[in-house]
Amino acid sequence: MSGAGNRNGPSWGLMLARRLGFGRNPLRRRVDRIQSMVVLTAVLLAVLMIPIAVAVSRSVTYSIERSEAERRSTMTQVRARALEETPPAIPEAGTEATSSVRVSWTDPAGWPHEGRANVRLGTAKDTEVTIWLDQSGEITTPPRRPGDSAAVGGGVGLSTAMLSWLVIVGLARLSVVPLDRRRLRDWDREWARVGPRWRHRST
Repeated sequence: MSGAGNRNGPSWGLMLARRLGFGRNPLRRRVDRIQSMVVLTAVLLAVLMIPIAVAVSRSVTYSIERSEAERRSTMTQVRARALEETPPAIPEAGTEATSSVRVSWTDPAGWPHEGRANVRLGTAKDTEVTIWLDQSGEITTPPRRPGDSAAVGGGVGLSTAMLSWLVIVGLARLSVVPLDRRRLRDWDREWARVGPRWRHRST
């Protein structure tokens, strides 16, 4: 029974077309069909932006990872000693919260060096810490973790999708404004023609 009903009833594609204003409905005007085309185009563009945003996210992630890999190849990881203690760790700040303190280390030639580096909160004085040196032997910021690159890429991709959707919605709304005005003018013109007949019948 259900199979016969589905065969005899309208397909989902036909029902969707009718909802969008492409059916043979005599009550629908030309402006209604144009507005339906505008809405359909906006929906298709919004759907199309999803794979584009994914591609942007992957491209940004790959670019950051490649840049960090090149930067990491020019850096040296060494062990140093904290010459100062940091403020106490704050649970709300997370385990990645840091503070700048003086540290000392010895280069491969045996020469001592001092500088300032960011170490985790709660690090006590004389604690051994890890620092990164650039090609000139100066302390530099550590390279990004692989997960950080993916997070940045995902944020850029999501922002791309959201901004594009806002633009699409804004353009669609702007394009509908003249159609609404045309529809109101048509209604006024038709009512001016039909209204006297209704008033004549009511009297």
